[in-house]
Amino acid sequence: MQTFPALFCLFAAATTITQAAESFKPHTIATGLRGGYQVVATDVNGDGRTDLIALASGMPDLVWFEAPNWEQRTLARNLPRMINLAAADVDGDRIPEILIAYEFANEAAKSVGIVALLTHAGDPRKPWKVREIDRLTTSHRLRVASLNGETVFINAPLTGANAKAPDYRDHVPLVLYRPGVWKRELIGAADEGVVHGLWVGKWKKSDASDSILTASFQGIFRYSWVKGRWKRVRLTSGDPAPWPKSGSSEVSPGERSGKDPWFASLEPWHGNQVVIYDRGKRNVIDTQLVDGHVLLTADMNGDGKSEVLAGYRGNGRSVYLYYRSGKNKWTRDIIDNGGIAAAGCAIADLNSDGRPDIACIGSATANLKWYENLGRHPNARGR
Repeated sequence: MQTFPALFCLFAAATTITQAAESFKPHTIATGLRGGYQVVATDVNGDGRTDLIALASGMPDLVWFEAPNWEQRTLARNLPRMINLAAADVDGDRIPEILIAYEFANEAAKSVGIVALLTHAGDPRKPWKVREIDRLTTSHRLRVASLNGETVFINAPLTGANAKAPDYRDHVPLVLYRPGVWKRELIGAADEGVVHGLWVGKWKKSDASDSILTASFQGIFRYSWVKGRWKRVRLTSGDPAPWPKSGSSEVSPGERSGKDPWFASLEPWHGNQVVIYDRGKRNVIDTQLVDGHVLLTADMNGDGKSEVLAGYRGNGRSVYLYYRSGKNKWTRDIIDNGGIAAAGCAIADLNSDGRPDIACIGSATANLKWYENLGRHPNARGR
């Protein structure tokens, strides 16, 4: 595995800026979602359509929007300061089980970090049952992983229990829960500072188990499940600025075929930089984000190559999509120009036309929007 240390080769990439008004058509699903933070695309009711769960930290109730007409429904009530959830069908009834973290605060001493299991009570359109399974300070990022075919839920807290601003010096536990048992298992506690980003998936398509990528003040690390043990390897130190401006905030890899993938990062924590790491080089492709909070990679145009989606919550409040347009060159399309303080986004086919669409939730703008992929963007392939 090639690593990218603090002393790296830096490219100042040429980034062309265009307007993607004819590539993605915006649709507003909802407003009034105070403190919008995360949107999850999943089939909530088992009808074969992709619905959207909208988690808003400033609201006490968790809501979802039923496709295709986006009727608003309530999943659970009285979940204050919600911060993240993950969904997977683990009992085979086509309706997901949901793990949610709430009672969150950035300050560890004030963060209860409740983790609860949500299960439907027969009719998924009615409020679900809530069962607390754990309390882990600053529980912040929840994801689903497959370990040799077994589905587990990953929990990455934001900081350690003794962390204090501005340095947040402490080790941060990374844990998992196995369905049915729902007991906390430690993966490792080597990450330090603020662990903001968590990505889970196949590092290579041929891998038997998912890998876990964490993004923190220390940089980006890969956790791999090898012969029943976790192996931790640093991929990059991230931004070389002194702690606490060091490291990375989000991470997502590109296409994963037979070799180690390139990967994208937001740097530093809630930072302004979109960065590409590829073959030993650190390539900053944009520095214009303000309070960057969204980073995803996906093949949006059907050409077999991954694009990079980035969004930010600060002044400008925009969502961008970056296409590789040459060696160390990228084209930035503007998906939303000021209409959403993007705190979280998801990529999924929301209208069953075979093309991946984008859904985003806004924090200060308190809205939920989806952007219909019209298939007209650069290098588009028919689907």
